[in-house]
Amino acid sequence: MIPHRSTCGRLVIRKRQIAISLDNLARIIAQRYHPAILGANSSSRWAQRFSIFTCDPIETVRVPDSASDPLSLLARSLDRYRLDLQDHPSLPPGIFCGGWIGYFNYDLCRKIEQIQTNPSILEDHFPLIGLGLYDRAIVFDHTDFSIWLIAVSFPDDRMGSDEKLDTLEDLLQQAARLPEIRLPRPDSSRRRSSVIHSEMSRSYYDESLRKIHRYILDGEVYQINFARQFSCPFDADPLDLFVWHNQHNPSPYAAFVADGDLAIVSASPEMFLTIHGEQIRTQPIKGTRPRIGDSPDAERFNRLQFQDLAGSEKEQAELNMIIDLERNDLHRICRPGTVEVIQPRTIEAFPTLFHAVATIAGSLRRPPVEYGLSSFCEILRAVFPGGSITGAPKIRAMQIIEQLEPVRRGIYTGSIGFLGLDGSACLNIAIRTCIISNGAARFSAGGGIVVDSDTCAEWDETQVKARALLAGLSEVENRRPTIQTIS
Repeated sequence: MIPHRSTCGRLVIRKRQIAISLDNLARIIAQRYHPAILGANSSSRWAQRFSIFTCDPIETVRVPDSASDPLSLLARSLDRYRLDLQDHPSLPPGIFCGGWIGYFNYDLCRKIEQIQTNPSILEDHFPLIGLGLYDRAIVFDHTDFSIWLIAVSFPDDRMGSDEKLDTLEDLLQQAARLPEIRLPRPDSSRRRSSVIHSEMSRSYYDESLRKIHRYILDGEVYQINFARQFSCPFDADPLDLFVWHNQHNPSPYAAFVADGDLAIVSASPEMFLTIHGEQIRTQPIKGTRPRIGDSPDAERFNRLQFQDLAGSEKEQAELNMIIDLERNDLHRICRPGTVEVIQPRTIEAFPTLFHAVATIAGSLRRPPVEYGLSSFCEILRAVFPGGSITGAPKIRAMQIIEQLEPVRRGIYTGSIGFLGLDGSACLNIAIRTCIISNGAARFSAGGGIVVDSDTCAEWDETQVKARALLAGLSEVENRRPTIQTIS
């Protein structure tokens, strides 16, 4: 059960019903120490319906790659704090009540599954885990446009609970005074050139896919998610990139996290896991088509794209593989008989994309709300990383990824999100995510490779996905991107 020696916090809240620009609030928060923003756009689905704005953590945890058991180290930090779960009947279910926000590096999987390290891989030098403990947050509810000011009061605090809430009120007022800025859509006619490097040549990619096809034909795997990494100089404000995506490519699991020179800008459409009480859900995506909204042919184009995705037997089969994988992972941590496929496949429409999504759920044997926050680590040990970005079977797929991809994935295909002091959680899959550090931006693009995948089509798909991310990077820097591969 919950450790007795953990520091217990008390929740204090205020509710406000005021009109405010989420972009402006993000700009104010981003000026503070260690800002963390989840959502901040009209499509946000963090914990189903919220956007979260916070800064100035009272504690940070960074677990380096040298740690032999990163999740055990994290568990000790998580168990130091808990929340007095007194009733707040006015609070909407699932709302962030203070807690840890940050990221889990994809390469954490090497420590969880004891995957042998490929010594020739280029390292990224980022921590395997980077989290901040936030005792204050501004939470926007997209269902009724209300604003919740959330603060957690701990016994040894130097700042009183009302003072904590007052600091949040001040941030709201600062945001209300800012003029609203609309960032322009891409316009390649007025940009200067910028070279985008890929660490993977076409010949290397083709040879890697031949090896993957051989693994599939030999029965070692059914599917591999194979990715390429790109990089380019970047000297603009990372927050501008985040705002640009929220304005022109709003994603349900968008995120912005900054820590010193490191900034993470995610436009992810995919939820990895959500925990509320004893319930856990995961929603893997397999299958994407473009969607447009500002063209005379939009209705016909979108209808054809929807029908093509809905009728794709190939992508239905890929999603079925991942559903089976996720069910197996959830069985490891859920009560017998509770894991079920809530929705085997549905097509979801977002402003720029259609996605095929499944929903799998179960009831946890050891929910964090009852057993303490270290239970999060048990859950992550069983299910991390998400199956949609590895392949199936999962462990063998990750071993092949380690063998073939020449650069560490880092935060890409890891997870960003929150672990709440009340035992709730929501994490995304960190796809469509840019990592900005030391004057450069890095991002990756990949896809699921199966037995009948066409090498040329898969290469072209990574180019298309890369250009979609480049639209924002090039716009905020006013550059014309040109992709080059390193031979």
